[in-house]
Amino acid sequence: MAAKRKISLVLADVDGTLVNEEKVLTERAQSAVGELRRAGIRFAITSGRPPLGMAMLFDQLALDTAIAGFNGGLFVERDLKILEQKTVPADVARQAIDLIREHGLDAWVYRGNDWLIAKADAPHVAREAWTVKFEPKIVADLGQELDHVAKIVGVSDDYDKVQRCEAEARTSFGQRATAARSQPYYLDITNKDANKGAVVEYLSSHMEVPIQEIATIGDQPNDVLMFKRSGLSIAMGNASDDVKKQADATTDSYNDEGFAKAIERFILGASD
Repeated sequence: MAAKRKISLVLADVDGTLVNEEKVLTERAQSAVGELRRAGIRFAITSGRPPLGMAMLFDQLALDTAIAGFNGGLFVERDLKILEQKTVPADVARQAIDLIREHGLDAWVYRGNDWLIAKADAPHVAREAWTVKFEPKIVADLGQELDHVAKIVGVSDDYDKVQRCEAEARTSFGQRATAARSQPYYLDITNKDANKGAVVEYLSSHMEVPIQEIATIGDQPNDVLMFKRSGLSIAMGNASDDVKKQADATTDSYNDEGFAKAIERFILGASD
């Protein structure tokens, strides 16, 4: 068990962490966030989703903190008013589309609150639309839609292809963009300063909460950057062994109330 320390803010990933496999926020998870609030601890969320795709959680969680969408590429208030945004340079976006296609992945483009795709029946489109509660727009050529892009996603159920594309993207973009998997089948490409580590720094600065008083919880490789920049990091039980090794503590799976148990055990100090 991680050592008890002062925590003033908890920052949670959404998919694979806060919600379960069915994308449902359980009563126990919702209650845990309420208990945080009653203990005087603030709560914030970050995700590769667009902010609009997290809106169904705002009331359930009674959020009063900035919401970090696109892995920190777009910060909004609860009413979706933009606080800060970081876009992908047009030349990097064009290169990303080419790279995704070369590796045999489908490409999605997020711009503002728009989700742009080329094929309505492509893998994960229907599931993603159900999850985020809004529909994508079909465009003839994604290459013509690359101004003010917040995020580009490479999608495939061939996890090896996604991993290889991630490796080449990191080599090709260097310090010009962030490339990281938010799910085994999603490769997210965002602004170089749009990553979950930067989300921790943004919230620390704007909420005047010391880094060491922030706890983070997540399950994917792109959550490791926020682990490294927080005072306490917790990996979900459904995370890979590599992600778990880089966290201070590990909780149960997202299908076994892992988020709520982490809050109860590591933040509030209650027994399981």
